[in-house]
Amino acid sequence: MSLSDVIGLDTTASAVYRAMLNNPTADVDDLSRMLQLTEGEVRDALDALADSALLEPSRANPGTFRVVDPRVALERALQQEEEELTRKQQKLEASRAKAAQVLAEFERPGRVESGDVYRSVRITGLDAIQSEMEVLARDLRSDLRSVVPGGAQSAAALAAARPLDTDVLARGVQMRTLYQDSARNDTATIDYARWLTEHEGQVRTAPLLPPRLLVFDSRIAMIPLKPSDTRAGALRTEDPAVVKNLVAMFEQAWEMAVPLGADRTSDANSLTPTEREILKLLASGITDEAASRRLGVSMRTVRRQMAALMERLDASSRFEAGINAARRGWL
Repeated sequence: MSLSDVIGLDTTASAVYRAMLNNPTADVDDLSRMLQLTEGEVRDALDALADSALLEPSRANPGTFRVVDPRVALERALQQEEEELTRKQQKLEASRAKAAQVLAEFERPGRVESGDVYRSVRITGLDAIQSEMEVLARDLRSDLRSVVPGGAQSAAALAAARPLDTDVLARGVQMRTLYQDSARNDTATIDYARWLTEHEGQVRTAPLLPPRLLVFDSRIAMIPLKPSDTRAGALRTEDPAVVKNLVAMFEQAWEMAVPLGADRTSDANSLTPTEREILKLLASGITDEAASRRLGVSMRTVRRQMAALMERLDASSRFEAGINAARRGWL
């Protein structure tokens, strides 16, 4: 790299500068003749050299200029460059501070910072939750774990999920999703689950699931503030202990779940996982309504499946069905 490159001289100004170094007393006519340039070209070059501090007024010959030594000129050029970089850095920091101030004024509604070191955030409102999920999905790098209880998913929920899932899967993020077994009975939900698997996502189902959960890159988790009502809001946390336990809970549920394409039919001497969970729930004294919520199915489905189980167990009451199921080793 030459001095002219550092200072930003064009070819003509650089040639004039070199000529003046070799001929300090040369005037415009001399330079024009030596370099075969017009007088105008020489004067323009001298103006450029003066602007770049490579020429200074001569103390020995007032009214003329002297050439600045290239070592001094280079040091000055580097100093000016450092000063310019400092000014730019200061301007950048000021812009960042201003941007932070503006963003604070336009903070997404529904977000309440907890103030703890792990930046836990309470988020209320479906729009605020969707916005938070969009930001987290954008920053995903390696894996996404999802627990989606409740059986059939609404058309609005599936529509909101598709663009985020499309982008995440396209970036090669490992995506694992747990649905409830009852989701297999809903066309829209099962079609969406199949779409996930066709795009390298992994889907499993289980009769019972933990509350709704999202874990981003094993680092950030989102859970509902009220599991029975996800519209009430969500908590976003980066607390390592909390996230680690949620990941362990997901992995345990994942191991017990069945891949989407697996056959869940039963024979005369066995139960499907859903039937087994119905027996367990009702044997524990839980109501049909509560069982339907836990399993993500209607009360009518719970009663229909229980009636079928009682018939298989040759029982006239639920109490008797529990006894006979235990005798068979079903409970």
